[in-house]
Amino acid sequence: MTMQTRTLRRAVPADAPALAALHHAVWQTTYEGLAPAEAAARLDVAHRRRGWEAALADPARGAWLVEGDEGLAGLVAIGPPGEDAAFAAQPGPVGEIKHLYVAPGARRQGLGQRLLETALEALAAQGCATGALGVVRQNYAARLFYADTGGREVADFTDPGPLWRSLMVLVAWDLSGRR
Repeated sequence: MTMQTRTLRRAVPADAPALAALHHAVWQTTYEGLAPAEAAARLDVAHRRRGWEAALADPARGAWLVEGDEGLAGLVAIGPPGEDAAFAAQPGPVGEIKHLYVAPGARRQGLGQRLLETALEALAAQGCATGALGVVRQNYAARLFYADTGGREVADFTDPGPLWRSLMVLVAWDLSGRR
């Protein structure tokens, strides 16, 4: 096995197609059998690309990616918290990790931890006291990863969709020691 060179960098608008492709591929694999077929079909690469184009144009949001010899290996995005009361109940100000995905072939190599730390540091630098994210209740692998990184499961809520009303767990990190 050869050692790969991987670079972590801030995402730019030109990265939207690659981010959308990775986001779509990992989401489809992760939520196969959990998400309704209609949601899986409608949340296609074109839908994801529009979302990434909007996110990368929004000054209130930020995104980073890890790329290697074989292309994009992972991504993370942050922004203002969702409107669910579970976010509002956390010690504030709160920043949300909107997305954290690592390609299946790049897992268990420390990339998820590296991306998560980048997001938490960025949220702390913005003055957030808490970093939080919502994870689908049945995504046990992600929940274990977040627990291993110091995330605390602090609330349950229902994501209203637009396509899938999923049961969620809010995971939070105290950022006070990072400022």
